[in-house]
Amino acid sequence: MARVLVTGSAGFIGGYVVEALLERGHEVVGLDNYSKYGRITKSYDSHPGYEFHEGDARDADTIGRLLDGCDHLIAGAALIGGISYFHAYAYDLLATNERIIAATCDAAIKAHRQGKLQKVTYLSSSMVFESTQHWPSVEGDQRRVPPPLSSYGFQKLAIEYFALAACEQYKLPYTIVRPFNCVGVGEGRALGEVEVLSGNVSLAMSHVVPDLVQKVLKGQNPLHILGTGEQIRHYTYGGDLARGIVTCMEHPAALNQDFNISTAESTTVLALAELIWKKIKGSTVPFAVANDPAYEYDVQKRIPSVEKARTMLGVSCDTSLDQMLDEVIPWVEMAVNEGKI
Repeated sequence: MARVLVTGSAGFIGGYVVEALLERGHEVVGLDNYSKYGRITKSYDSHPGYEFHEGDARDADTIGRLLDGCDHLIAGAALIGGISYFHAYAYDLLATNERIIAATCDAAIKAHRQGKLQKVTYLSSSMVFESTQHWPSVEGDQRRVPPPLSSYGFQKLAIEYFALAACEQYKLPYTIVRPFNCVGVGEGRALGEVEVLSGNVSLAMSHVVPDLVQKVLKGQNPLHILGTGEQIRHYTYGGDLARGIVTCMEHPAALNQDFNISTAESTTVLALAELIWKKIKGSTVPFAVANDPAYEYDVQKRIPSVEKARTMLGVSCDTSLDQMLDEVIPWVEMAVNEGKI
């Protein structure tokens, strides 16, 4: 089993990744500065295989110190949020995340030279395909289609170039992972979140699933959605994503490769909204929506090809949207009642 440093370990996806690593018997070192949600506790905080350090991933010395004795690095730290973040923090997303990835690569290059660190697994994003006009998006399309328009998408593409450049010049092995639309529990209202009203309800995190759930729970009728509702997404369970990310870290065939990790199921926002409505309200209350103006960077289609991950690594994300909502809805209801959302 490996010793793995996970940056951004207190984040939404990071929490699922730490859990998946521990389940497979790896030792995990976590790094986070609690900038997203503030100080939080995780179920595995007292796990004997987990060691947490509070610190800033923009500091190469901090990362380098924690990499001492580590076989792998999963680079997940980032300033990240829902679609409102893309607009409210356009510069900060670019500048902060560039500093994080540069520090990460600086430390990893040094650790690899010293002979212990085997590989870096980088978390990119489906937003690298933001400007595509053909679907599904296949690995390699990110270098063929126009670059992303949002600073967030552009910076995620830059992460991939950092990975490639560090490998080309310093022979630092890598795997690039692109998660698609993570759905799960444990996400709260972000510190510094800009208040965005959707009808009479303030959006919690500008992530579509928890926001739709909390609006229905709070009695919004008609239910407000951004844009037409015809936007297509691939809602993927956080546990499935995490297991895919860990497999990408472990599998020999993933060396110096990139993978889309996602469910194969397409769902429109409108269909998602109706499913959430019926799960909470039942069939007796008619489903009705109101369409709010869409954000500029609200991509209309994000549809991945998942064949490469399936055929090369045996990775598939099969938890259904119905199963995800059965887990997420009670959690959001609890968070609303406790004032966390």
